[in-house]
Amino acid sequence: MKETRSPERSTEPSPTLVVAVTRTGGFAGLTKQWRAEPREDEASVWISLISRCPWDDPAERDMRGADRFQWNIRAQCGDEDDREAELADSAVTGPWRELVDAVRDWNDGAKAP
Repeated sequence: MKETRSPERSTEPSPTLVVAVTRTGGFAGLTKQWRAEPREDEASVWISLISRCPWDDPAERDMRGADRFQWNIRAQCGDEDDREAELADSAVTGPWRELVDAVRDWNDGAKAP
């Protein structure tokens, strides 16, 4: 009888990388959501995008202005690293814009930033 071996599996779960973007407000008050869950081999590019954003900078969170979009950006990099930011539309520039565009592109079928 031939013995078959199943491939070895790691007992540790692979880190989860999820980036979710929600845009609310505007004239019609509609909500749009996008989500990216890159594969492990794409994680380093996404982690770089995430780390360039100023998550702890309160100056980037000026929410004034009627009929403007507001953005909620959440990044989960494994079990221990969960980040979230609420931004006014005018603050979604530079690294924030790159991250938002990458997540939106992910949803449109371009699976890499």
